[in-house]
Amino acid sequence: MDSEQQAQTTAPSGEFEREPVPKSALLGFKSFVGMYAGEHCAGTELTLGPLFVAAGVGAFDLIVGLLVGNALAVLSWMLMCAPIATRARLTLYFQLEKICGRKLVVLYNLANGVMFCFLAGAMVTVSATAVGVYLKFPMPELTDIFPNSVGWVLAVAVVGGLIAVVAAYGYQTVARFANVAAPWMVLVFLAFGLVGLRQFIDATGIEIKSAGDLWHLASTQMWDGGDPQPGKVKFTFWHVMFFAWFCNMAMHIGMSDLSVFRFARKSWYAVASAAGMYVGHFMAWISASILYAYQLHLDPTDNAVLPGPLAYRAAGVAGLICVVIAGWTTANPTIYRAGLAFQALTPKTSRFKVTLITGAIATVAGMFPAIAMKLLEFVALYGLILMPMGAVIFVDFWLIRRFGLESSYAEKSGRLFNWAAGAAWGVTLVTAYLLVKYARIQIYFVSLPGWFVAAILYIVLSKYYQKKVRPTAAKA
Repeated sequence: MDSEQQAQTTAPSGEFEREPVPKSALLGFKSFVGMYAGEHCAGTELTLGPLFVAAGVGAFDLIVGLLVGNALAVLSWMLMCAPIATRARLTLYFQLEKICGRKLVVLYNLANGVMFCFLAGAMVTVSATAVGVYLKFPMPELTDIFPNSVGWVLAVAVVGGLIAVVAAYGYQTVARFANVAAPWMVLVFLAFGLVGLRQFIDATGIEIKSAGDLWHLASTQMWDGGDPQPGKVKFTFWHVMFFAWFCNMAMHIGMSDLSVFRFARKSWYAVASAAGMYVGHFMAWISASILYAYQLHLDPTDNAVLPGPLAYRAAGVAGLICVVIAGWTTANPTIYRAGLAFQALTPKTSRFKVTLITGAIATVAGMFPAIAMKLLEFVALYGLILMPMGAVIFVDFWLIRRFGLESSYAEKSGRLFNWAAGAAWGVTLVTAYLLVKYARIQIYFVSLPGWFVAAILYIVLSKYYQKKVRPTAAKA
């Protein structure tokens, strides 16, 4: 579930978009535990888990990499995002507007909306794979880029259309349904892992009498560290750790969850993100990867990453229902959120119409299996694109006054486009592209140095920009 929208619906009237959240609307710790557990045990986990196996990961690299990477993600929420959120108590968008100006925030909304459309498309893909189990039309393979059957296109169109209509009618019903479904989905994901483990034991004949026996099964049968599937990068401990840390980079280091934790009474409430990381990004990923490893054990040539068949083999109809609901409950708020971002570009257009168009874009994206089959790379790209603005917010809040510069400069100067922030964003992304393209550094590893590039650029460029453009200047 989308935690930002969930937090706002918990507020008395869902307001405070352009003012600090008052004390009367602050939320307790338990509210954030539920938000993060629900948001991060979602339909995409059924695709991400198998993709680790497809990348030829080893057991130690997967387990320890996830433990460390998810801990770093929780610390990023606690030490970088939440302290700013509980001091300023502003939404991400209003905070950016104060720093960057209205016109630059519109560009940010456009980038955010496009990324959310593709992410929602992957979730529609997940749900459509459950439909394919019953209707038995050909479904995409791991290496497919384009739709491979009419049945697949029609299934995605119907599923995506229904999701778009529900999202367009509003978020309240979606949020209530997801709150009810989330605990059940967590139990089904746990069942996936336990059933997959039992199937492996039965198929291999390995007796499990100790933790050593279980580790032997895991390291030799499930995650043996062999060659990756065709077209996939070989994953090591560092790949897993950085992916687990940065797959939600847009939310913590990128500061999107300022909008969530502005409702928190204390900044340490961000430790609640561990509920999502270790339920969804640990238990659910491992469970889903066990199902895929078992599929490859049965037939090494069957490398299709299709959540529907995986879930049906493990839990029958209950598994299929879980796939549909997991994709549905996460795609709906994602489309809704993307619609809000796009509406900022055309404020006079109704939210209903914009959300329907957004849902149509996400549905078309879901027809192309390349997005879901390369979800590891896409999620890394999504975080990278939005990360520089998080660095700008961090520097503006904590550091910029130490250099004799003004914070919230766009607000104080009346400028609609802070070129220092815009250039820091653009140059950081160009630098990351050059590192990937010519230095051959994989995308999973460029975000960390990219954050420092963005932070340093913003300080250096602000010294020039603020000297040139005085606070009394006319609007751009």
